[in-house]
Amino acid sequence: MSDKPLLVIVGSGPGVSSGIARKFGSNGFRVVLLARTKPSLERVLEELRQLFIESHGILADASNPDSLKAAFEQIKNQYGATDVLVYNVAHIVPGDLLSINEQQLIEDFKVNTVGALTSAQQVIPDMVERRQGALFFTGGGIALIPNPLYASLSIGKAAIHSLALSMAETLSPYGIYVGQVLIADHVKKGTFYDPDRIADVYWELYNKKDQREYLFRE
Repeated sequence: MSDKPLLVIVGSGPGVSSGIARKFGSNGFRVVLLARTKPSLERVLEELRQLFIESHGILADASNPDSLKAAFEQIKNQYGATDVLVYNVAHIVPGDLLSINEQQLIEDFKVNTVGALTSAQQVIPDMVERRQGALFFTGGGIALIPNPLYASLSIGKAAIHSLALSMAETLSPYGIYVGQVLIADHVKKGTFYDPDRIADVYWELYNKKDQREYLFRE
């Protein structure tokens, strides 16, 4: 297998994940992207390959633990141990607490939080054994100040915020870095919240490993 470090991103799309893939890929990483749909995956892969970044794609459903476990087993078998994991998935559905139902909250929570735990648990044993590695979770400003019009997402982001901090505390004795970037507004190219600007933060956190969370806001 290649000597290049391996970056795995759960949640492939044209925004944050694409920016992170470009940043790490241009600095010597191989990239594996996980996405639920093939068109979303292929668009980003084509862009990365045009930049001569070694990249691969696997279909997986972040709401389904078995799907994620199968994808990570394939990654390990084909590409080796994961050096950096980024969980960048969110189910963004409007609705306040008077309109959402229990089942919607549960289904959203599977994507917004549970999938992050499942993904991390697939790579942590190898990282513990090697006593190195990094885990990143993309959060949101609504983890700190909830948006009542997006109640389910606010709850999910608050939960993943807590999960990441707890995981950082648990894994730091093993030399594993856990960080999260809380993005305070909509990601859009050409604005302050440009995905390439956000990707620069991930890269800086990866290299310095001096902050467990970073609030990205104007």
